[in-house]
Amino acid sequence: METLWSKGPSSIRELQEAFPEKQRPAYTTVQTVVYRLEWKKAVRRAKKVSNAHVFEPLISRNAVQHRMIDELVGLFGGRALPIVTHLIDSGKLTREEVREAQKALRDLARKDTN
Repeated sequence: METLWSKGPSSIRELQEAFPEKQRPAYTTVQTVVYRLEWKKAVRRAKKVSNAHVFEPLISRNAVQHRMIDELVGLFGGRALPIVTHLIDSGKLTREEVREAQKALRDLARKDTN
């Protein structure tokens, strides 16, 4: 999905070649994953060029991120604090990301007072 979001519509061969050469999965593996994503309505065949189908995403990166984060928070009983604490303690948040989070919290607090 990352390749489809960043490069745009791509064939299975293009998706396969987007992987680093040493870690590149077999063509049939990529094909199986793409067909499963198509069945789940995450991608669709946009067009056909010669014998190759070109696929495009039907769901946005943002929608997937939100759904995955909601599912992750659900694993913690709906509590996000353990996840945020871990991200802070592990150093996985950059200073800029912390500033953005602080701004989002301030904006939320302003909304709540209005």
